[in-house]
Amino acid sequence: MTFKNPIIGLCQQATYQISATRVDQCPPDIGYEVAFAGRSNAGKSSALNTLTHASLARTSKTPGRTQMLNFFQLDEERRLVDLPGYGYAKVPIPLKQHWQQHLEAYLGSRESLVGIVLLMDIRHPLTEFDLLMLDWGKASHMPIHVLLTKADKLAFGAAKNALLKVQRDIKKGWGDNASVQLFSAPKRQGIEEAHKVLAQWLGLLEDEAANDVE
Repeated sequence: MTFKNPIIGLCQQATYQISATRVDQCPPDIGYEVAFAGRSNAGKSSALNTLTHASLARTSKTPGRTQMLNFFQLDEERRLVDLPGYGYAKVPIPLKQHWQQHLEAYLGSRESLVGIVLLMDIRHPLTEFDLLMLDWGKASHMPIHVLLTKADKLAFGAAKNALLKVQRDIKKGWGDNASVQLFSAPKRQGIEEAHKVLAQWLGLLEDEAANDVE
C-alpha cells in the first residue's frame, strides 16, 4: 500500500495570509508554523512555490526582495512563513538592522514555530548566516532541515559529494538537531523528502497514525 503524505493536499491549498514587518503584526501564535530562512538568492521563494505547487512567494533575480515576514496558511492550525533574506550588499544598512531585529524577535518569541527550513545554495553552503541559524537552532532546541538548493547546477557526482560534505560538517557541529538534503526547484528534485519533514513537524503524521488506528 502506497503512503500518501497528507501535507501534499494542504500545500496545494496554501493561500497568502498576511505580511508583517514586526512581531506584533503576525497572526495569532497558535497551532504549527514552519519558517523558511536563507541568504538572499539562495532560492527560498522558488522552493516555497515548488513545495506548495503554487506561486505564493515572489521570485526575483534581484536578491533581497523579501523584506517582511510573509505568512501562508495551509489550514486553520498550520502555516508556512517566508522570512526575510539576508546578506545582500545593496540593501541599506538601516533596513538590514530592522530585519535582524525583528527576525530575532520572531525566532525568540514565536511559540507556534516548530521547525526551520534553511536554504543554502549548494555551491556556497554554510555561510556566516547559515552558521548563525544552525547555532541558534541547536541552542533553542529548534530542528533545522537544510535544503541544498540549485542542485541541478552541479553534476550528479559533484552534488552528492557536496551533500556528503555538508552532512559531515553538520553532524560534527550540530549533531542530530539538523538534517540535510539535495533540492532543485526547476528539476523538482527532493520534493517528497522535504514534504515528509514538513508533515512530521506540522503534526500531520500523528494525525494520519491516529486515523489508521481508528
